[in-house]
Amino acid sequence: MATMTPAGDYRSTYREDMTIFPTRGSRIALWVGLALLCLAPLVLDRYLLHLLINIGFLGIAALGLNILVGFTGQISIGHAAFFGFGAFASAWAHEALHIPVALAIPLAGLATALIGLVFGAPAARLKGLYLAIATLAAQFILEDFFARARWFTGGVAGRVTEPFSLFGFAFDTDETYFYVVLAFVVVMFAGAANLMRTRDGRALVAVRDHYLSAEMMGINLAYYRTLSFGIASFYAGIGGALYAHYLLFVSVEAFNILFSIQFLGMVIIGGLGTIKGSLMGAAFMVLLPEVVQSLADMLAGGAVDRALKLGASISYLREMAIGAAIILFLIFEPDGLAHRWQQIKAYWKLYPYSH
Repeated sequence: MATMTPAGDYRSTYREDMTIFPTRGSRIALWVGLALLCLAPLVLDRYLLHLLINIGFLGIAALGLNILVGFTGQISIGHAAFFGFGAFASAWAHEALHIPVALAIPLAGLATALIGLVFGAPAARLKGLYLAIATLAAQFILEDFFARARWFTGGVAGRVTEPFSLFGFAFDTDETYFYVVLAFVVVMFAGAANLMRTRDGRALVAVRDHYLSAEMMGINLAYYRTLSFGIASFYAGIGGALYAHYLLFVSVEAFNILFSIQFLGMVIIGGLGTIKGSLMGAAFMVLLPEVVQSLADMLAGGAVDRALKLGASISYLREMAIGAAIILFLIFEPDGLAHRWQQIKAYWKLYPYSH
């Protein structure tokens, strides 16, 4: 008698349901993707490597914000300030304490996490608009601290940093530093994915979905709300430290409120409550201005420019594009790029019976 094999995607245990890469094809795609990325410095020019490096450290910081906003349901409008604190902390630790850059980067993440816990304390009692105002206050407090603490930041003159080095080898070019950022991206994203599979990760999601039910189940709301700020700040600090040792200079003016809004745009466009959406959103926000700038350069002085009499307004398309993208995603794709990617995968998985 023939054995009937059930059709569909059956997962009978919680462990199977929480598997990060559930199929053999997904695991093969992961290793192939990593192999191609390792080969990228050999085939890509410095401009494209520069974009990939920016996507890497911004994606790490955006993932921290997504853990806070997307997974825990809190809000922060001061993420850029924590990103900047990580940058200055790593540079200061290396110069003042003579700590190797390879060790200064994770220490900067831990120091930023402590600052995040301090500013995240109001989350135990505040929510919604009140919490947003509290995080906005954190943004301006840290900005003022950056400008005044010359011993830590160099003041308005900024602080020069040193390149990443390991065992005497300096990763001071785009081709070499790309591997440093790639290593941190793999570790940080793997850590976040595994965090969401733990009891603490499930508690963070429960706080987001229904905090009253979570509290009735014994989840300490104040603890997990504050913890989420610490985790988000840790990721922001790591991203900021990588940024500092890539540019080799950290300026106070770089970490303003507009940068915080851009981080929010990354998690909205990528997809709230998704790991891969953070990297997708960072890639979108890095590449969009470059594409718009190329388009503006093509239109400038052309027939369209002369017909519409755009003139100098074309140069502002780069700044306008980010705001327009956030609005369009909120209207037409509120679940972000990660959700759209899942739909595309589901369509081809069932093709030609996907209807």
